[in-house]
Amino acid sequence: MPHHTSLIAILVAGFVLAFIFGSLAQRLKLSPLVGYLVAGIIAGPFTPGFVGDQELAPQLAEIGVILLMFGVGLHFSLRDLLSVKAIALPGAVVQIAVATVMGWALARFLGWTHGAGIVFGLALSVASTVVLLRALEEMRVVETQRGRIAVGWLIVEDLAMVLALVLLPAMAGVLRGDEGASGDIGGALLTTFFKVGGFVAFMLIIGRRVIPWILERVAGTGSRELFTLCVLAIALGVAFGSAEMFGVSFALGAFFAGMLLNESEFSHKAANDTLPLRDAFAVLFFVSVGMLFNPMILVIMPLEVLATFGIIVLGKSAAAWVIVRAFGKPNSTALVISAALAQIGEFSFILAGLGVALDVLPETGQDLILAGALMSIIVNPLLFAWIKRVQAREESAGIDTSPQPMMIPPIPDDIENHVILIGHGRVGSELGRLLTEKQVPVVVIDGEDDLVDRAREAGLPAIRGNAVNERVLLEAQPERAKTVLVAIPNVLEAGEVIANLRKLNPGLTIVARAHSDAEVKHLLEHGADAAVMAERELAHSLAEMVMATPPYRGDHHLPPAVA
Repeated sequence: MPHHTSLIAILVAGFVLAFIFGSLAQRLKLSPLVGYLVAGIIAGPFTPGFVGDQELAPQLAEIGVILLMFGVGLHFSLRDLLSVKAIALPGAVVQIAVATVMGWALARFLGWTHGAGIVFGLALSVASTVVLLRALEEMRVVETQRGRIAVGWLIVEDLAMVLALVLLPAMAGVLRGDEGASGDIGGALLTTFFKVGGFVAFMLIIGRRVIPWILERVAGTGSRELFTLCVLAIALGVAFGSAEMFGVSFALGAFFAGMLLNESEFSHKAANDTLPLRDAFAVLFFVSVGMLFNPMILVIMPLEVLATFGIIVLGKSAAAWVIVRAFGKPNSTALVISAALAQIGEFSFILAGLGVALDVLPETGQDLILAGALMSIIVNPLLFAWIKRVQAREESAGIDTSPQPMMIPPIPDDIENHVILIGHGRVGSELGRLLTEKQVPVVVIDGEDDLVDRAREAGLPAIRGNAVNERVLLEAQPERAKTVLVAIPNVLEAGEVIANLRKLNPGLTIVARAHSDAEVKHLLEHGADAAVMAERELAHSLAEMVMATPPYRGDHHLPPAVA
């Protein structure tokens, strides 16, 4: 029987090429998104060699869109937005309007319709969540005021794009310039709002109760596979059901499913358990987007490509800088926010794809958006490097540009002989509690917002970030610490963390957790002083309990009660 199918071929080619070029981009200090897009270009019909199935690729991309939007909803934080709403809300709205007008002007210069110009401008106005968060993490400013503003700004942009995705199908006739479409626009918008309102009401009244209830019951079974399947079934089922029953987009359905799960106590577990699949299909989404890109546009329309790039990197950045400065924020804050927004990504691709599918945006517009995205993501690290040089000059001139972490409680300046606890999950949180009870100073490092918040609620100073990053470790002041407890379950990541700690302070006592003899060996080879295998310690504890029961404890009895 034949074993070759187009589905398997496109999956294999997509993942292999994405891995190769994503790794290469990582080595070049670029975002892996660049590598994924290049992988798609190579697998596309505009380059020689392998060509992926042009019918299957959009369907895989649609699954990627659903899971991407589900992830956006799952991590949607109204609290982050409200904390900086005074600047993020008006700032993002004005910046979107300015970028849209610039994109519209370029589209009109190219002879496109007004509708095509609006869609083109909107696609250029929204930054990539992945690129922005990575850039802020690299600069260690996520938890500073400037980082909070940038994240809040991004949330407003995401919400605006969700609204655009909902309204675009209803507005398609008017945007295309169809005859008689303007007379039907009121009815089309009313129908769209009615459908969206019905969907939102259904999700808030019924879904808000049913989804957490189902998740709780499945979690109670103790089966990780069933829990993961439940989360995926909710994400995909709500997205598909919203389109079939209410006529709204997959993206809106998946976003709402993520938002409702975000309210559940199991949201953190849901995010972790589905992350590998979300990442895999996100990679396929970017590969499929790259397959649509015709590289010849760089040769045929170089000036138009440069103009698009200029709007993204210069126009958007200048608008953001002026807005932030108008709100009285310092120059360093304005520079960080403007650089963080000087790129486009996943929402731009989704909007452009929908515009082409509805025959509102020409395919040339999609090519220009993809070219602008590639160039802006490549240039983004260079912008941040330039900002670092600017801040260094300002510091030498006596201007305070150091980021002020919004950390409560803060790490004491005079802390010493403390324990660095890496990972505040089930094991790490219990360790933190026990050490705190014994008056041992502890500093927590974790990459998850929920776990960092939990540590701070317990009174522990906590640093948000990946401990593999040396800059994250330095914030915990390892040079003055005595002991490090590595409580994260990923042994490969733990090995890298231990190796970096040894470079920073060779005198540290480092203890890590493991789940097998091979993991113990790996951790010891990377510099750990000891590795505790959880299953072995549990076996010893259970054996001691068994030996304390009457049949096995022999003649040893408790002393008689004293009256």
